[in-house]
Amino acid sequence: MTEVVYRLYETVDELTTVIENARSVPMSSSCMVPRDHLLDLLDDLRESLPEDVQAAGAIVEQRTEILQQAQAEAERLTGRTRGESDQLLGQARRTRDEILGTARRQRDELVAEARREHARLITETEVYRGAVYRADELGAQTQADVARMRAEVDEYVDTRLADFGTTLERMLRSVEAARTTLREP
Repeated sequence: MTEVVYRLYETVDELTTVIENARSVPMSSSCMVPRDHLLDLLDDLRESLPEDVQAAGAIVEQRTEILQQAQAEAERLTGRTRGESDQLLGQARRTRDEILGTARRQRDELVAEARREHARLITETEVYRGAVYRADELGAQTQADVARMRAEVDEYVDTRLADFGTTLERMLRSVEAARTTLREP
């Protein structure tokens, strides 16, 4: 490849020399060059170009076609991706709606159950309060009855003891009288 590059530079140098040594056209900046000689040099230059440069030229020519194909492929992929994303988005929305619906139903069931339990507890609380109130009433009445009965029992016992005391006093007098009689001579 070094030889090819050397040949390219040599041809360009020769073209430059021909143009520099060309005769000037009067009253202009143009010059007259030998056409055949320049065309031969350009042919040599073209032949000296490496195959890679020629292939690059072909690729440059195909660039538009490649860009159009790439654009078409990008649009196709974008359309497919957009379709897939729309499908996934729709599926995600349906799933979200299902989950939200289930959550709302569960919430409503829990709220209804809580309200039923609340009503039951209130009812039980009212029954409990009523039972406590009635128990307090019965307790107070029982204490009053016990106090009354105790007073009656105490009075009865006191009366019985008084009667017994009276009886004992009579007996004691009789015993004393009997003893006195026994002591008399």
